[in-house]
Amino acid sequence: VGLVFDVLGYGHGGQTVAQKAWRLRIVAANGLPLTPLRAFARYLMAWLWFLPGLVAIHLAGLQSGAAIGATIAAGTLTYAATSFFHPGRQFLHDALCGTRIVDMRFGPPAS
Repeated sequence: VGLVFDVLGYGHGGQTVAQKAWRLRIVAANGLPLTPLRAFARYLMAWLWFLPGLVAIHLAGLQSGAAIGATIAAGTLTYAATSFFHPGRQFLHDALCGTRIVDMRFGPPAS
């Protein structure tokens, strides 16, 4: 369900329902709407948010629910922190997919 929701949302106006409420839009790096293929790629790459925590859980052999939750949270925060190293403050999955998040409170993106 999430895949269809995200890909259709990005392909039709560049926004999911939550992004409409937050007045955010996902566009290609050149400011144009996302193609279905780019939206699908972005959806898949967004799973990178969870990858550091999942790898750590696997390598450490964690079994406790609290330890797993804390590890996922720490991994997610680590992934989010990588945006501070990108010149445009983009998340890794946006940089890899050639997409960007636009704040619509300040008007539509320039093409």
